Amino acid sequence: MDVLDLARTQFAVTGSLHFLFVLLTLGLAPLVAIMHTRWALSGAPERERATRFWGQLYVTNYAVGIVTGLVMEFQFGLSWSGLSHYAGDVFGAPLAMETLIAFFLESTFLGLWIFGWGRLPKWLHLACIWAVTVTAYASAYFIMAANSFLQNPAGAVERGGRMELVDAAALFTNKTLVFAFPHVISAALFTAGMVLVGASAYRLRRGTEDVAFFTRSMRTGVVAAAIGITLTVGFGYAQFGGLQEGKFKGDTASTPLALMMEIGNLLFLVAVFFMLPLVRFLPRWRWTHRFLMILTPVPFALAICGWLAREIGRQPWMVWEKLTVADALSPGLTPGMITASLVGFTVVLGLLALTDYALIARLVRRGPRDLDLGAAEERPAPALSY
Repeated sequence: MDVLDLARTQFAVTGSLHFLFVLLTLGLAPLVAIMHTRWALSGAPERERATRFWGQLYVTNYAVGIVTGLVMEFQFGLSWSGLSHYAGDVFGAPLAMETLIAFFLESTFLGLWIFGWGRLPKWLHLACIWAVTVTAYASAYFIMAANSFLQNPAGAVERGGRMELVDAAALFTNKTLVFAFPHVISAALFTAGMVLVGASAYRLRRGTEDVAFFTRSMRTGVVAAAIGITLTVGFGYAQFGGLQEGKFKGDTASTPLALMMEIGNLLFLVAVFFMLPLVRFLPRWRWTHRFLMILTPVPFALAICGWLAREIGRQPWMVWEKLTVADALSPGLTPGMITASLVGFTVVLGLLALTDYALIARLVRRGPRDLDLGAAEERPAPALSY
């Protein structure tokens, strides 16, 4: 492989691994916020347990995923300085907004939510998790705005060999963004719903004592997955109205990926809507639990196929019909340099992914008992005076 193919492979591997974390974070955030809302309204202990248990999974995935995002930022400067030089003034603007929102607002609100149990007023504490959800969605929106600029460089003109932003409204209402963003958000909700279903099926199959807890969680997951997959398919097909002419003709690998993704989504749409009327019975039907567990990773694979189809279909352009991928590559790179960084990034991100899923699996096996999130702090007994 030459330098260009190695650099493309590097970005595909690291981008896909990072997206696995993002997908679950975006999907779990609204579900945890809804659980917290139901607890705040009812005050029921079982609602609190659900919020703390699934919130703990969310926090774990978020914390590990942050590190993978740093690798993505580093990669732009390492391998794609040509893109930064040519279109950095435009492409960098939504990325900067995403960084400010993700690393400042979102993490601040999440910290307040994590450490606010028993300290913040009930409704203010609830507002924090909804603020986390809103800022997470805003972060995803700005990332998709940056990616959509690469697909269709709206709102910018070329002057002096560089792209300049002349219409911010056009940048943030890009025709390749308006349906792609809700498509990604819906896919995340679908994925998180299936994680709830799969984790609950695992616990119920083992004969857990928390049958009522995981029965409710499975039902929540099925409903969330049904809503998510319906919107995913709808917005997925709507995206084709904003595609550039000839997008899927430049690289023969992209059309089979897009086809596989759509077939998979349609099959899941049928499967989930078959599960929906049976949602009362699935927790009791132990023979279905293994099948539900097997289905859990499939939404992740479908989402990666969709992302790869969107990116591969743009080849050979980095910025559509403005800058080629070859010209976007940093000068002076050698195959050895890219291979070394590819191996390093893959090992680091792969270990982080394995660590994340091992931690999540451990939390699921432990169940909603002795939860760390929201646990009352141990306070020393007051000294006795005589």
